Amino acid sequence: MSERVRRRYLALRVLSEQLISEKDVGDAVWDAVLQLFGEHGASQANLTFIEYNSEKSRGIVRCSHKAVEIVRASVASVTEINGKPVVIDVLGVSGTLEALRKKVSF
Repeated sequence: MSERVRRRYLALRVLSEQLISEKDVGDAVWDAVLQLFGEHGASQANLTFIEYNSEKSRGIVRCSHKAVEIVRASVASVTEINGKPVVIDVLGVSGTLEALRKKVSF
């Protein structure tokens, strides 16, 4: 019998002077995970972009419960996207999307 996959959802806020697309944010976070933790760390993270609102510059990513700190560190290390300065904050972490949306105004 296989064990149930435990996931965590992280709400992100992207601070930048320009609008940044979901693809660019996703690529930047994914590249940061690979840069800091390599392919092994990236495979453990099991990172998936759930949604992104470019007007509000907020997004939600899903990862393995064991990799929350890997993802947080990677997100914090992103300082530019497409050559433009950017800061990405983790606004909250939760085990369900519903609880995360209650915790963080989305």
